[in-house]
Amino acid sequence: MKKILYILFALTTATLQAQTVNGPAARKLQMAEFAITNLYVDEVDEDRLVEAAIIEMLEKLDPHSTYSDAEEVKKMNEPLQGNFEGIGVQFQMVEDTLFIVQPVSNGPSEKVGILAGDRIIAVNDTTIAGVKMSQEEIMSRLRGPKGTQVELTIVRRGVGGPLRFTVKRDKIPIFSLDASYMIEPRIGYIRVNRFGATTAEEFSTAMKDLQKKGMKDLIIDLQGNGGGYLNAAIDMVNEFLQQKELIVYTEGRASKRSDFLAKGDGKFKNGRVIVLVDEYSASASEIVAGAIQDWDRGVIVGRRSFGKGLVQRPIDLPDGSMIRLTIARYYTPSGRSIQKPYESSALATDSIQNEESNSLRYRRELLDRYNRGELIHADSIQFVDSLITYTLRSGRVVYGGGGIMPDVFVPIDTTLYTNYHRNLVAKGVILKITTQYIDHNRNQLLSTYKKFDTFDEKFEVDEQLLARMRELAGEEGIAFDEEQYQTSLPLIRTQLKALIARDLWDINEYFRVINTTNQSVIRALEIIRSPEYEELLK
Repeated sequence: MKKILYILFALTTATLQAQTVNGPAARKLQMAEFAITNLYVDEVDEDRLVEAAIIEMLEKLDPHSTYSDAEEVKKMNEPLQGNFEGIGVQFQMVEDTLFIVQPVSNGPSEKVGILAGDRIIAVNDTTIAGVKMSQEEIMSRLRGPKGTQVELTIVRRGVGGPLRFTVKRDKIPIFSLDASYMIEPRIGYIRVNRFGATTAEEFSTAMKDLQKKGMKDLIIDLQGNGGGYLNAAIDMVNEFLQQKELIVYTEGRASKRSDFLAKGDGKFKNGRVIVLVDEYSASASEIVAGAIQDWDRGVIVGRRSFGKGLVQRPIDLPDGSMIRLTIARYYTPSGRSIQKPYESSALATDSIQNEESNSLRYRRELLDRYNRGELIHADSIQFVDSLITYTLRSGRVVYGGGGIMPDVFVPIDTTLYTNYHRNLVAKGVILKITTQYIDHNRNQLLSTYKKFDTFDEKFEVDEQLLARMRELAGEEGIAFDEEQYQTSLPLIRTQLKALIARDLWDINEYFRVINTTNQSVIRALEIIRSPEYEELLK
């Protein structure tokens, strides 16, 4: 009950001074909690009761007002804050063993001599290999406060017995950019996976580096980017707009309109820009795409974005838990609401059954898009004429009503996907065979291909590797289908090569390979190098 009163008091003093915690609703809530805690026939867990009440209240509001306990808050904040504290390795689980893909450059593990390909079998004398320990539990043993030490027992190929290392934990950076490279002469490519505390700095550094390499035009890949910090999105858009041009504004019932304007000091205000989005691009990604589109500053390519345009304010509670309460909506410069439709159960008069169906309908909306054919056929997307708005320079028609509709639609490519391939991915066969291949051939590969460019040009996935993959698939119970295998073979070869490149170098090289089959990237390149770019902005 203390948590509820704390929230009510905070909101009262901040924005709702006309109401007090002594109001009828607050007194009613307090009396109910008091009666249950003190009079109920069995002993109750008061903290759990309060948490359940908070969760139930928030569920009556909107899909993005949520409650998180203290541990959930910590996990949620780590990717956005840009670092965590641990031993500094990229890893994957292979047959109940933690396999190190790469130690973080200059991180704690690399400093003591841990290498790519090593297997961690014990942490502080607790065996973690072959004991069915969950990945979350293993992570909790490896992570810890900066400066603390952890003893690792390592098995290394070619070394007779186990090796022991003492690793001093440190802050480990989490990067927002997956890839940044010259995809063609004059054309740069930057992929952003989230909008966190370090995104603006990473993005600016990547642009400067690409400009030194001759970049004149830029593809920004926000496919699958679920968003993050508003300021990171604003700083990114600032690189492309003129001074005082509106980037985004927010407005809500108790939150007056706030405008966010470009400063005019951006470093890329003239070159061609293409932004890639898909159905998983949300929130901050949609702010970037919406601003670029509304100012006719670039071309948006891909599929309609998710449609998450509600602004949450974090409300910290005394025990470290948090409420993220929706207080406003995001609007693009032309006045479009980014948020897709939803029913506000707190205000509706529907039955509880209908409230539940509204919630389920919202959560399965992406599946509904697929079933309607929206991800495959652009003409399956229905827009309401009343939601038409116009871009701010050329007056092109754009639509509100949820998400950002791209200027150029690129359907999901289903031509290479088969049930056989889906099973290979779902059962981890492609990852396992890559790990095995790297484990046996790492030194030879690095000796043969000293640079990624040589690997990219000359390496081919051979029949021996593919045969071993088919054999492993059989061991995993995946029935071989020749027709489906041949259909998916170009995709399988590309995925294997990309994963090998990632394990030998880094995630940047993975995308340099995998993007050769990404239809949105391919279409973006066609547009950015041709007169079609200018035609689309008229």
